[in-house]
Amino acid sequence: MAFRLLLATRNPGKVEEIRALLSDLDVEILPADALDAPLDVVEDAPSLRGNAEKKARAYATAINLPALADDTGLEVDALNGAPGVHTARYAGPDATAADNTAKMLGELNEVDDRSARFRTVACLVDGSGTARYFEGVCEGRIARAPRGTQGFGYDPIFIPEHHDQTFAEMNADAKNAISHRKKAMQAVRQYLSRTL
Repeated sequence: MAFRLLLATRNPGKVEEIRALLSDLDVEILPADALDAPLDVVEDAPSLRGNAEKKARAYATAINLPALADDTGLEVDALNGAPGVHTARYAGPDATAADNTAKMLGELNEVDDRSARFRTVACLVDGSGTARYFEGVCEGRIARAPRGTQGFGYDPIFIPEHHDQTFAEMNADAKNAISHRKKAMQAVRQYLSRTL
């Protein structure tokens, strides 16, 4: 019988990426939307690690299953590491991905240093309540205008290091091969493969 793992997210883009990245394990992935009443966990911790643990712990406690959550931040050097932990709500609490990217492009309009990185911190809370953390980073730069239609969030304006395409111009396999989330999930996969 497969190991059951609850993903503490309602973001369908994250669910598909994580499912693909863990597909080689004997793990049954249960997305939060599969539950009758998904939790609404407020991501108000001051760090990516804090938000990831808060989500994973809330789901693991409520459902009594191991839970995996992540939080990802886009860190832009010219913005002193912003938006960081505020990446999803950079343009305000009800901001869309288009709002967030427009705000960022506006702030970087006259800026030459466009170096940035995506950082993902994943937290796995197991059946005993123990939290384990896994991190992945993808270095890159911010494009001058959105390009591409794949992916989600800031993908149309993030160009990973050693590439000319934005994440949104890459197919899912190409993005998943180099992404910050892949690196974090590789560490999760290595951990699960040793413990399952």
